[in-house]
Parts: sequence; structure tokens; C-alpha cells
Amino acid sequence: MIRKEDCSSIIEICPIRNVVARFGNKWSLIVLLIINDSGTVRFNELCRMIPDISTRVLSGTLRTLEADGLIDRKVYAQVPPKVEYQLTDTGKSLVPIIHQLTDWALANMKNIISHRTDYESAQN
Repeated sequence: MIRKEDCSSIIEICPIRNVVARFGNKWSLIVLLIINDSGTVRFNELCRMIPDISTRVLSGTLRTLEADGLIDRKVYAQVPPKVEYQLTDTGKSLVPIIHQLTDWALANMKNIISHRTDYESAQN
């Protein structure tokens, strides 16, 4: 019998769940698209471009994207500190997929919302 502690979690062994779980949150795809459109962007610029994200959440999102090799972070030794972000080649390769997902969502949004409404009505 295999003990639980001997098994890896499904997220660790499933490539889709492992990767998508890292950038499939509320902000990562938006951040990736903004950096892609801007080429190189500073932290404060990102804050201005996404006004409803907190600096804490943006910092965490950027750290995760950097850890996964989707963005590069360049720190300049100056006062005040200057930090710039840009997409890596891996991050750039993800952008067309994000665009496809966006196109799909736009094409199907009305139908999905209609189904949600019908489902919620049936539940009540």
C-alpha cells in the first residue's frame, strides 16, 4: 500500500494543473498582456494601468511570474530604486494562447451568462 506522504500531489505531477495554477489567477493574464503591449514596464506604471490591484497583490503576481520564467525583472542600482519588467521568450510564447482564450471568452460570454442565469433561477 502506498502511503499518502509517498505520493506527490496531483498538482505537482499534472503539467496542466501545475502550470495553469500558477498563472490562472485573477491578475496574471492581465499583467502578462500589459507587459507584452508595453515591452518594458515599471512597477508604478503597472499600478496605474491596473488601478484596482493592490501593490501587495501586484508584487506577489510579479514574483510568481518571475519564478516561473514568464517575466524578467531588472533592478537598477539608483535612488529612488528603478525596477523594470519584460516578458521572457516563454512569456511571449504564452501571449497568443491568452489571445485565443480571450477571443473564445468574447464569443461565448453571452451564452455562458445566459446559462448561469438559467441555472441560478432553477436553483432558487
